[in-house]
Amino acid sequence: MSQASTPHTPMMAQYLKIKREHPEGLLFYRMGDFYELFFEDARRAAALLDITLTQRGQSAGQPIPMAGVPYHSAEGYLARLVQAGESVAICEQMGDPGAAKGPVERKVVRVVTPGTLYDEALLDARRDNLLVAIHAAGERWGLAWLELSSGRFSVLEVEGEAEMLAELTRLDPAELLVPESLALPSALAERRGLRRQSDWLFDPESATRTLCNQFAVQDLRGFGCAHLGAALTAAGVLVDYARDTQRSGLPHVTAIGVENRDDAVVIDAASRRNLEIDVNLGGGADNTLASVLDTTATAMGSRLLKRWLNRPLRDRAQVGARQAAVALLLDQDAFEPLRETLKAIGDVERILARVALYSARPRDLARLRDALAALPGLEASLAAFSEGTTLDDLKRHVRPYPGLADTLARALVENPPVVIRDGGVIAEGFDAELDEHRGLAEHAGDYLVRLEARERERTGLPGLKVGYNRVHGYYIEIPRAQARDAPADYIRRQTLKNAERFIIPELKEFEDKALSAKSRALAREKLLFESLLDDLNAELGALQASARALASLDVLAAFAERARALDFVRPDLPEAPGLAILGGRHPVVERVSEAPFVPNDLHLDDERRMLVITGPNMGGKSTYMRQAALITLLAHTGSFVPADAAVIGPVDRIFTRIGSSDDLAGGRSTFMVEMTETASILHNATDQSLVLMDEIGRGTSTFDGLSLAWASAEHLTRTRAFTLFATHYFEMTALADQAEGVANVHLTATEHRDGIVFMHRVEDGPASQSYGLQVAQLAGVPQGVISRAREKLAVLEQQEIDQGGKTRGDTPPPQQADLFASAAHPLLDELATLDLDDLTPRQALECLYRWRDRL
Repeated sequence: MSQASTPHTPMMAQYLKIKREHPEGLLFYRMGDFYELFFEDARRAAALLDITLTQRGQSAGQPIPMAGVPYHSAEGYLARLVQAGESVAICEQMGDPGAAKGPVERKVVRVVTPGTLYDEALLDARRDNLLVAIHAAGERWGLAWLELSSGRFSVLEVEGEAEMLAELTRLDPAELLVPESLALPSALAERRGLRRQSDWLFDPESATRTLCNQFAVQDLRGFGCAHLGAALTAAGVLVDYARDTQRSGLPHVTAIGVENRDDAVVIDAASRRNLEIDVNLGGGADNTLASVLDTTATAMGSRLLKRWLNRPLRDRAQVGARQAAVALLLDQDAFEPLRETLKAIGDVERILARVALYSARPRDLARLRDALAALPGLEASLAAFSEGTTLDDLKRHVRPYPGLADTLARALVENPPVVIRDGGVIAEGFDAELDEHRGLAEHAGDYLVRLEARERERTGLPGLKVGYNRVHGYYIEIPRAQARDAPADYIRRQTLKNAERFIIPELKEFEDKALSAKSRALAREKLLFESLLDDLNAELGALQASARALASLDVLAAFAERARALDFVRPDLPEAPGLAILGGRHPVVERVSEAPFVPNDLHLDDERRMLVITGPNMGGKSTYMRQAALITLLAHTGSFVPADAAVIGPVDRIFTRIGSSDDLAGGRSTFMVEMTETASILHNATDQSLVLMDEIGRGTSTFDGLSLAWASAEHLTRTRAFTLFATHYFEMTALADQAEGVANVHLTATEHRDGIVFMHRVEDGPASQSYGLQVAQLAGVPQGVISRAREKLAVLEQQEIDQGGKTRGDTPPPQQADLFASAAHPLLDELATLDLDDLTPRQALECLYRWRDRL
């Protein structure tokens, strides 16, 4: 028989059968102390994990590639594979290898995918890890998302592809399920974690049955979502997928929440990216709004904070209730004690999910024990808050669980081991049977010493001794010369050359107990541990409600701490439209900038709906606009805001067209991206929208760009959206004279010795020049280029004068004219004594602030 026709070994045949059932993911095939991978799985894993690729036997005459990882340290390898977008089927040995005839029975007990993680070691504790499914019904898109690690399950329906993409950007799923035949936009087609599912799975009737079965109900009307056909179809697929990967039910998924897009301030994908809410433009978490706001005491609070920031609410009553809770915590100085208590709580939300799935580890229960012990104190600290407040509503769920707390306190050792398999988890004194087994195992040696001494005295045989071997177990050994004097109750077990070995009923009984004491103790301990999980699952719903309340308390306390530490104020939330911000600050730039931050005012109302903002590059236009959006966003989350005072009217959407980027993969230039984002704003902005437009039209010729900028701004004046329109086209400032509701403001700067100092102060009126050459010089453009540019500028300005025009630099800005109006001004004498070339930008700015105050 040729090698090519040689059949596989029984074990390899078993592997291939299981692999055929899980063709897409990697298969971790348990062999003793290792998870092994074979064939192409081995090659992929070796490359991704940087582990050794070896060989095992042959298949079709070729060596079988093999790679493996130790089972006791598999979590670290799983984490790396999941981060790379892989899914892994965990195949365990189900039988006793020693007793098996042929390959031991194996089966897949779980499929680990990026969106179905619940293991602590595989998750980012402070970020949601969502499994999302989408389904299209005409122009209607249904979305469903589940966080398996907490049991949160929600649905939403939106109109149109753009709104669907905006929601996916907000949710940022770890894994996305879509119908196989669905045509996806380029933004999703190559997304990591994308899973195509067979179209037949997206059956509305089947999905409804799945959901009713999950919640043990006859229909879904009680959840308020029965009319959301597209979303429920996606939800049913999602539940089936999660059940299949876990090889179990989802007992902690007990309800489905419904989101309505009109309940929140809508932020599209581009605007969300530009605002850097919790992800910066580089894809990281540094220097984001969340990084400044997140001082939460628990990981579940951190995740909720990011959800609040990413979904600001339009419901004024709900937002006002959050603000009132923050104010109450500040007024009573209650937030710091609350935060200290919360630090002992831990991530109860995710621990309870593992409890429900019976995958909780001993240290999970120890953390839950500590959390339950902290609840009475937390309840007492909340008792002072009056009825009818948000804090009062939350404290009703933050109730003690004395029975569970007492059981866990008695059951668990102070610092349990990581896993249950080696024992040592259940405390002494909790269970008499366990204590007996442990006693036998631990004190067997003392018993045998006492038995030997007693039998020597009873028999009078000085050579008698008690021993043990793995083959015959415990025995009493007597030298051959003394063996004839053995008592009648001694039963011969083994004859040796120089001795005889006996057993007595007492020693046989002890042997039966002692040899199995350790295994019995471990089995008893596992049974007791599962019983603890049963006790916790009996209270799972109430415990989950407590976890949600604790997370909300954590966020509100963090808002209070930030308000005190960063000098935030409570904004007014009138029903009248408009924005009035006094001394507004950018919450992120203020924290990271070395120079003192310059606060600025903003006023928009029915008579003043658009500000055309001019001024130099790096003068602060983008910062000024973004801070307006972030202050508005924070006000709609219930947070206090970085300002001296703020009045924030209703806002339905926040749009930003800031920055430049291309989409090479999608075949779109920078200008095309800019125009696409502009088109979305012009189509969707309303008279309650806040629109930030920065440098529209700069990616094309001057006249084309100016024309587009003018027409876009003009359109927004008709829409009556609240608009901040930053531009370098000085001609745009004339719009204030031609359209109602438009005003000019500018960011101030001043020149000195061909250089520029940015004042970052917003003042009424248009800027007089752009300071482009000065900024170029500051950026390090070669001096020869700067000099040549000045020559060319002079020629162009002279040509414009000759043609009867007026250059943009003819009139100095008012603050510059005032400063240099008189050569006798004492500040000029002081200025002459300074060598500004040796000053740092910060020192120069501080000098200018002092001079401004003296003027």
